Amino acid sequence: MTTNTQIPTLAGDGEIPALVIKPEGTPCGAVIVQQEIFGVDAGIRKKAQDWADRGYLAVAPDTFWRQQPGVELDADIPEQFQEAIGYMMKHDFDLGIRDIEAVIHWIRREAGVPKVGLVGFCMGGRVAYMAAARTDIDASVGYYGVMIDQMLGEKHAIAKPLMLHIPTADHFVGPDAQKAIHEGLDDHPKVTLYDYEGLDHGFAAEIGSRRDEANATLADERTAAFLAEHLG
Repeated sequence: MTTNTQIPTLAGDGEIPALVIKPEGTPCGAVIVQQEIFGVDAGIRKKAQDWADRGYLAVAPDTFWRQQPGVELDADIPEQFQEAIGYMMKHDFDLGIRDIEAVIHWIRREAGVPKVGLVGFCMGGRVAYMAAARTDIDASVGYYGVMIDQMLGEKHAIAKPLMLHIPTADHFVGPDAQKAIHEGLDDHPKVTLYDYEGLDHGFAAEIGSRRDEANATLADERTAAFLAEHLG
């Protein structure tokens, strides 16, 4: 069952719009599907539905709700791509992770699902790292997360499992940034890193021209096994 839900913020300063998809039967866990810069678009909705089909409660919050609720943009249209980047540049990630924390609390207390994971893409990959470092989420997965190399000072706070998918030809996360991520996290007991040789940013997108089918399937299989291990 799919519903549009309003989740109260922790500070009580508003409500976070979220797509919520309930599985058949009792959820085995919950997965927060953290959007790219393009909003809760058809691709993110499909990812949420896929998690529900696997037996999880799927929740896709609207990250840009404080700026512009309901953003839905096309990565293959240059003007819309630039508009999406503008939203990301104005996004307050510190406030945004508090919104994620509110979603985690809502899932556990209101939806009654104790085990919560997060799967994020692009800026959502950064959010996955932040969630692992700043919240009590049970497991997190980031696909081609941006600016993680600038946040390695928080790695000591990662107490729950984190998986990161890193395409080696990512034009948003260059070789130096990738090197820093590996040097900072390769030996972290809670972190698993996978490289995808020659692939660019967005290779696991569900819609549009960026998708690489074989490697998207491989990454998704790794993610599914990881979350099954840590969420149920």
